[in-house]
Amino acid sequence: MTVDITTKYLGLDLTNPLVASASPLTGKLDTLFQLEEAGAAAVVLPSLFEEQIEHDSWAVHDLYEYSSAISPENFGGYVPEMEGYNTGPDRYLDLLENAKDKLGIPVIASLNGMSPGGWTKYAKFMEECGADALELNVYRVATETNTTGSEIEQGYIDLVTDVKGSIGIPLAVKISPYFSSLASMARRLVEAGADGLVLFNRFYQPDINLDELKVKPDVVLSSPVNLRLPLRWTAILRGRINGSLAASSGVHTGEDVVKLILAGADVTQMASALLKYGPSHLATVLFEMESWFAERNYESIEQGKGSLSQVHASDPEAFERTNYMRSLVSYSSRY
Repeated sequence: MTVDITTKYLGLDLTNPLVASASPLTGKLDTLFQLEEAGAAAVVLPSLFEEQIEHDSWAVHDLYEYSSAISPENFGGYVPEMEGYNTGPDRYLDLLENAKDKLGIPVIASLNGMSPGGWTKYAKFMEECGADALELNVYRVATETNTTGSEIEQGYIDLVTDVKGSIGIPLAVKISPYFSSLASMARRLVEAGADGLVLFNRFYQPDINLDELKVKPDVVLSSPVNLRLPLRWTAILRGRINGSLAASSGVHTGEDVVKLILAGADVTQMASALLKYGPSHLATVLFEMESWFAERNYESIEQGKGSLSQVHASDPEAFERTNYMRSLVSYSSRY
C-alpha cells in the first residue's frame, strides 16, 4: 500500500516530514546535495550568529582605526563608515544563494540572535537571497541576577515582532524548553508573528578539564532519550497554537519520526544522527517511517498526525504531573 507522506510546514509543501536541521552538514554544498539525494524534504542552513557579525564588523573597524593613525592616506576621509564594510554575512549569503540555485528542495536560512533592532536587516538580506523561510534561533543564557524572566520573555517577543515585520517569508522560532510557562510563551510567540515553532534548541553545556583546570566547550550529540522532551511538548501544543510544529532533538530512527507525527509534529528535524551516521541515514529513516504507516494501513501521515496529542489522547493526564507521580510509584529496581 502506498502512503502519502507529504506534509505542510510553514506554508511550504514538503515531500515528507524529514528536515535536515542546522549543522556542519548543511553548511557545505556537497553535503547539501547528499542530504537532498537521501530524502531530505528541506534543509536548514547553519545559523548566522549575531555575535559573529558584530565581531567581524568590529574587528575590521578596529583594523581601520589602527591603520588610520599611521597612514597619511587617512586624511580627508580614508576610513569608511562601518556599515560599508560589514563582512559578516557575505559568505553565508553566498552559500544561501548557491543552495537555492542548485537544490530542488526548500532552503531555510537561520539566524541566531537575541536583540531587536538592526539585527532585522540580516533577515531581509536572507529573504533577498532567496530563502524559502527563516528559522530564528533564540539562544540566550540569562546570567544577569537583576534581569527578570518577564524581561527575557518580552525581549524574545520584541525580537520576533521586529524580524517578522522586516520579511515576507515564513518565520519559525526555535526555542528552548526553559520557560516558566512554556505553553503561554508558545502562544505569545505565534501571536507576535511566528508561523511555527521548533522544539527545542539544545543548550550546549560547558565542561571542566581537570588536567588543565579550564572550562572547555563540549558538544554532545543527542540520543533517542532526548526525544522525550519535544515529544511531550509537541503533544501538548498540538491544536493549542495556530502555527506549524517542528520537533527537534533525539530524532534518530523512523520510529522516532512516527512518534512525533502521532504527537502532532508537522516535520521532524535531524542533525546528530546525520552527523553520526552520515547523510545517507536519512534514506533509512524515511523507509522505516513509511513502512510503519503502510503496515498499519494508513492512507497518509496526515491521517495519524496529532492522533496521540493531548487533546486527542485517551489519557490526557499522561503528559502532565499525574503521570510523573505514576512513573515514580510504578518504577521498580532489582536492588
